[in-house]
Order: sequence, then structure tokens, then C-alpha cells
Amino acid sequence: MLRWPLSLLMLAAMPAAALAAAAPTALGIFDGWGAFRDAARARCYAIAAPAATIGRPEVKAYASVGYWPKSRIRGQFYVRLSKPRAADRDLRLTIGSRRFILTGQGVHGWASDARMDAAIVAAMRSAPSMSVESRAEAGGAIADTYRLRGAATAIDAAALGCARLR
Repeated sequence: MLRWPLSLLMLAAMPAAALAAAAPTALGIFDGWGAFRDAARARCYAIAAPAATIGRPEVKAYASVGYWPKSRIRGQFYVRLSKPRAADRDLRLTIGSRRFILTGQGVHGWASDARMDAAIVAAMRSAPSMSVESRAEAGGAIADTYRLRGAATAIDAAALGCARLR
């Protein structure tokens, strides 16, 4: 049987411990939406993958609502598209009867300001689904659809999770 000196075992275990300390903590999973706290970066977020995507995705898409207490950012909406968007095309977010034109580039999209973030989060609380649509850089449509059941609870859990991170 091979015996390792204690100091070597401790060195081998350190990277795993460092990774575990840096990993986000799950605050809960709510009908497809998850809430997480990342204490290493002093942030919390609610996040979900699309329930449906048109065509074959090129990257892993998701939508999130984030909180960065040290920067005084609350309820910031972000979406990563399933394909890069054509530069000359609008990025449309539809939530129930509300429509928003997002800003961003490539696979990234976000609200243009804090007021739009608040309107998006408010709309997410009362609608059953939302969709993000545009034209892909390589041609064809981008259409990522998200179910919103559990989104409000995940958003609230993320907000509470960061209430003490300062």
C-alpha cells in the first residue's frame, strides 16, 4: 500500500477545497428557475434555460436576473442567446403583452437602463412565458422561449440571498 505524507495530501486537497469555496451556493430551484449566491463575487442571481429554441443552438442560452449589492445593482436582466445575433437587427423580448427592445451584441442582451430592468422583472412576475427573438448572424431566426413559472420566487430568493452581502 502506498502511503502519502500528510503535507502532500493537504496540497492535493487544496485545489478541490478552493474550488468548493468559489462555487455558487444554491438558494433553491423553483419550477425550472434556480437562485444562487456567489459570495466570492458578492452577487446573487435567478437563472433559467430556455424551454424551447428554434433551430440548433450554437451556445448554451439562459436568462437571468442579477444582484450585485456592492455595486448597488438590483434586478438586472440579462439574456444569453442560443446563436449570435446579426449586428443590424433588433433584439426583442416579449413577456405577455409587453414588448421590450434589448441592447447588446453577439449572444448577449440586456435592458437599456434600470427602469427597463424593473419593467421586465415586473412583467416576468405576472406572465406565463417570455420569448427573445432576433435574426441570427449566420441567417435564420433566433427564438428562445422561457417558462416563467417559479421565476418570481427565484428572483425573490436571489434578492434575499444578497441582502447581507455588502
